[in-house]
Amino acid sequence: MKEILEHAKSWLSDTFDAETRNEIQQLIDTKSDDLADRFYKNMEFGTGGMRGIMGAGTNRINKYTLGKATQGLSNYLQESFPNKQLKVAIAFDCRHNSKEFSKLVADVLSANNIQVYLFEDLRPTPELSFAVNHLNCDAGIVLTASHNPPEYNGYKVYWNDGGQIVPPQDSGIIDEVNRLEFSEINFKANEELITYIGSEVDEAFWKASIKNGTFNVTGREDLKIVFTSLHGTSITLIPEVLKRAGYTNVHIVEEQAAPDGDFPTVKSPNPEEPEALQMAVDLANKVNADIVIGTDPDSDRLGIAVRDLEGNMKLLNGNQTMSLMTDFLIKQWKENDQLNGNQFVGSTIVSTNLVNEIAASYGVETKVGLTGFKWIAKMIKDFPNQEFIGGGEESFGYMVGDFVRDKDAVTAALLACEIAANAKTNGSSFYKDLLELYTKNHFYKEHLISIVKKGMDGAAQIKQMMIDLRKNPLTEIHGSKVEFLCDYQSSIKKNLITGKETTMNIPKSNVLIYHTEDGTKIAARPSGTEPKIKFYFSVKSKLDRIENAVETESKLNSKIQRIIKELNL
Repeated sequence: MKEILEHAKSWLSDTFDAETRNEIQQLIDTKSDDLADRFYKNMEFGTGGMRGIMGAGTNRINKYTLGKATQGLSNYLQESFPNKQLKVAIAFDCRHNSKEFSKLVADVLSANNIQVYLFEDLRPTPELSFAVNHLNCDAGIVLTASHNPPEYNGYKVYWNDGGQIVPPQDSGIIDEVNRLEFSEINFKANEELITYIGSEVDEAFWKASIKNGTFNVTGREDLKIVFTSLHGTSITLIPEVLKRAGYTNVHIVEEQAAPDGDFPTVKSPNPEEPEALQMAVDLANKVNADIVIGTDPDSDRLGIAVRDLEGNMKLLNGNQTMSLMTDFLIKQWKENDQLNGNQFVGSTIVSTNLVNEIAASYGVETKVGLTGFKWIAKMIKDFPNQEFIGGGEESFGYMVGDFVRDKDAVTAALLACEIAANAKTNGSSFYKDLLELYTKNHFYKEHLISIVKKGMDGAAQIKQMMIDLRKNPLTEIHGSKVEFLCDYQSSIKKNLITGKETTMNIPKSNVLIYHTEDGTKIAARPSGTEPKIKFYFSVKSKLDRIENAVETESKLNSKIQRIIKELNL
């Protein structure tokens, strides 16, 4: 505790403004328990940026931790592109302080003689990714904490391809940030280097989204849509994109339409949580809508609910949505005679293997990367001679084509409506099309458990859980032998039956995945953005006809619950 107190006292120097000094002094004077959490570590500028609670301290999002990250980025850009007029685009979401933080970041960049393109008001994250390329920028920054609680904010960095930073840029920037002292941040803005952007970029993004997200389908005006932005940024783009594409029957959840960093109508502004979409589902039942669409605050994640075979609204998970989207996109390429064996789709190690089965049925390659869309964006960069069709991950993210290099709920929402309109016109439905996919391949059922462990003690517990899993690997799950154990931290894939080990050619990450002989997959990984450890479950079965889907799903659900009980989770 003495070391933490000394660390805190260093924030009482003249390097920090009076408001910050007063906040720290009050915590010291009251011997607040909060002091330890604010100073036991530095806010990590990780491989995508930072995300954390706002407030004064090294383990918080504030003027100085953001300033230090931006100064480090400025230094790295100048080393990477010497003698060049550097350009950086900045966007921000609806969260408290996001607008102020974005201007602060712009000030630091301009103070370092970097041209800044700052959005005049809140915009979705995918538009920032688009703007980096559209404006020929060297980097991009978005101020957002995605779907985290209201007290959080964050900072994500993009490189000149429009994707989030990956090796070698990530470690290079992190090294620059870690070398800096807070006193070295240059906050003295050069306002002449800050240009505000808005409608012109919006217009270009709308056109690109419609070009990539619409296909030769009919019946758009007959599709009844309910849309909610969950108080976030997508209200600025999605209604307009749908309207321009020909979807005129759109009902907006008005109680959630106004951007609000408190997210007053939901416990969590995360479309992965059923509760977040409840108001939208209620409206859908009231107006007899075909589909519900909801996005997270920065509009990169997309939640969907559609009517099942009995006509009830059913929430789909990210694996289901990405599977149907992938099948639909590949089918469009095939119908247009564009498939020649040189295309690929992207997925992640914790996402459903159904995508791999679907792609293989068309002769299309699936490239699989680590969790996080930056790795899918990196695939496009690493394989420039192959064409990227689309890609997704289980956490409700999808990217259509490569005009945006991050998950894009704007274009994915449009794609979902195209699938639904096409199905309805042809006497089917979004959900029935999904069940047809299961009969052609396998019925996959996935489930996610997130165990929250907050603060210093929580971080230690999560670390120990992963150590224990490595020391005592499972050899059997639900009566089926574990065939492969993939440890992405050591890059070793071990066949537990034969003992043979192979090296996996994928960046290191703190993830363990078990594969059993009957096709069950279980993954464990600490979250990179929240104080959680996540366990992913995937089981599969044959589905002979869609009439048996309810029974098959029930059996797979029961199997997952038995496995969870077996693992004492």
